[in-house]
Amino acid sequence: MKKIIVTGASKGIGYSTALKLAENGHHVFAIARSEKNLLKLANENFSGEITTISADLTNSEDINKIAFALSDFEFVDALINNAGALVNKPFMETTIEEWNSQFDINVLSSIRLIKALKVKFKKGSHIVNISSMGGFQGSSKFPGLAAYSTSKGALTILSECISTEFAGDGIAVNCLCLGAVQTEMLEEAFPGYKAPTNPDEMGAFIANFALSAHLFFNGKVLPVALNNPE
Repeated sequence: MKKIIVTGASKGIGYSTALKLAENGHHVFAIARSEKNLLKLANENFSGEITTISADLTNSEDINKIAFALSDFEFVDALINNAGALVNKPFMETTIEEWNSQFDINVLSSIRLIKALKVKFKKGSHIVNISSMGGFQGSSKFPGLAAYSTSKGALTILSECISTEFAGDGIAVNCLCLGAVQTEMLEEAFPGYKAPTNPDEMGAFIANFALSAHLFFNGKVLPVALNNPE
């Protein structure tokens, strides 16, 4: 039974990823702000174990809360930084506050958590950062997603940088740039758009990637999309 942290686990891709890992018999630490949705996840049928932690990753006290919840465990096998937010707004209408919020949630939250939990990673541990095709260099870009795509692009570079720093400890860091998935976040940002992939399909892919891809990849930014753009 491996111990795996999944952020943004209360809905969408994070929910499906956490459930798939638990169904495969692993111990999942599911992190999100919504206690109600985390409770629903914990009540699903699975052969593994789910420990829910209600926390806001932009809050330093909540980061400490997560670290404390893991204090009895010597190490963690994988961290899946999936939590994120999306603002769909033209560049000239996007406020600096909204830019700051996008970077806080989509980049700094992962930095806070990795720094707080670094002592829990061992040789063979795998950090998987979930980015977007919008943050993948050379992909087609969409109007209204400047703040979101830029923040996700920063997450890809972060992944490359820390993979180099952590390589000596045997800790792998990879980044998945996802194409469109039919989630609540996508539906809110693009009403009526039908994505080619659903959360269960993507969750299964991410779960398998987190468990085994570190044997083959490190420091990689990998597009996970059926076409370009998403």
